[in-house]
Amino acid sequence: MFASDQVEKYPTVAEIVEELKRMMDIGLPIAAINLVGYLRSLVSVACMGRLGRLELAGGALAIGFTNITGYSVLSGLAMGMDPLCSQAFGSRNLSLVTLTLQRTILMLLFASIPIALLWLNLESIMLSLHQNADVTRIASLYCRFALPDLIANSFLHPIRIYLRNEGSVKQLMWCTSLSVVFHVPLTSLLAHNLHMGVQGVAAANFCTNFITLFFLLCVMLETRASASTTHSPLSTPLPVSVHPPPPSTAMGDEWSKLLQLALPSCLGVCLEWWWYEFMTVAAGYLAEPHVTLATSAIVIQTTSLMYTLPMALSSAVSTRVGLELGAGRPERARLATAVSMAAAMLVSVIGLLWTTLGRGGWSRIFTNDENTVKLTVSVLPIIGLCELVNCPQTTGCGVLRGSARPSVGATINLYSFYLVGAPVAIVSAFFFETGFMGLCYGLLAAQMTCALSIASVVYRMDWERESLRAKDLAGIGGCAPEIQTPKAGEGEDVEFLKQLSCET
Repeated sequence: MFASDQVEKYPTVAEIVEELKRMMDIGLPIAAINLVGYLRSLVSVACMGRLGRLELAGGALAIGFTNITGYSVLSGLAMGMDPLCSQAFGSRNLSLVTLTLQRTILMLLFASIPIALLWLNLESIMLSLHQNADVTRIASLYCRFALPDLIANSFLHPIRIYLRNEGSVKQLMWCTSLSVVFHVPLTSLLAHNLHMGVQGVAAANFCTNFITLFFLLCVMLETRASASTTHSPLSTPLPVSVHPPPPSTAMGDEWSKLLQLALPSCLGVCLEWWWYEFMTVAAGYLAEPHVTLATSAIVIQTTSLMYTLPMALSSAVSTRVGLELGAGRPERARLATAVSMAAAMLVSVIGLLWTTLGRGGWSRIFTNDENTVKLTVSVLPIIGLCELVNCPQTTGCGVLRGSARPSVGATINLYSFYLVGAPVAIVSAFFFETGFMGLCYGLLAAQMTCALSIASVVYRMDWERESLRAKDLAGIGGCAPEIQTPKAGEGEDVEFLKQLSCET
């Protein structure tokens, strides 16, 4: 168990089973959402492959560029609202939840402006780096048509986090799955039937995201309407603050809290995402680059698929830890952490077995080139070992996020991937001439360092202290953490919210 000096009582089997059930109720729909997103990206790549080699190369360059400079940044910034939202829901400070959602959307929209300028200048940037002119032209067209996706993601990321912490995970899953039904015909129509090429693939992506956004907004409005008829403000997705607008100094403090969480979260996400791009670039400088780059693409697709379960566990434990700390129940936050880490170990073993036993068949799904298959088969067991530590590491990051300590995770990612992993990869691949295998050794070294560091931090966490920090972060001051939900019809919503919320 994860120790705390104040803890004397071990959880019962029933409590562990109950916590596992709660974790699965959140984690399984999120895993389904991640898997649907993975399949959607495969559809886009397959469609570009059918357009031709040049379109596939240009589209791959554009996808890598947009991931590095755009989507990773927006995703990371949005994670800053995760502890604020979960802890505020746990403490029933609903007005803070609404303000956090609004501020995060505004923050992402402002962040999208420099990202858009960067995407518009992709061609000149890549030409200055001596990239192929034809490939760069195709990539530039993709980026220009992907610009509306920045607006869609600026709304989608915060709303998804909001709905997850509210408990509407199944609705989120169905909305995402239903929108993807439109993605395949949209991509085919725009890219092939209307002869838009890679521009059509980019347009189909942002159209699908806007369809998802429309469905999610409908869910929020429907939930709010049903809540108003049952007089249950706790299920209202967009509660109205009962407090007067805070003074400018207090508002500045709230923005400061959000930014202090968002910026380290963004850095932590980007540092990990960018390392995989570094591995792809380094693979291009090895002998037989067409083989190593193809293997790198297969490895990234493999890790992306395996990442769906760890990411679901990370999101689930982040929500559970944040809710319990916000509600003033540190012992339950500790239990959620222990259960999630145990589940992470089980998932990681499954990933190792899959990459070891099924490596031959999985490799041939992507290519029939014997040299690529041979190299892929040799490195997949190492990727399985990476997964053995990656799943607990990713889950531990969720614990740090739920307890509002993203700066710790960002620091660990920095020295693990760039002060340990990158040197090991470069020395192994180029100086010891182990080739692409050496790059995988670097990834393994980074993941092991990261996992051990995060496990050490999580094990030493003082959960009573984290609960007190959550009270301050959620703005509940001296409010009682345990609050009973009234029966429908007891009093007015505004009066009930006045009892639940504390003055900021």
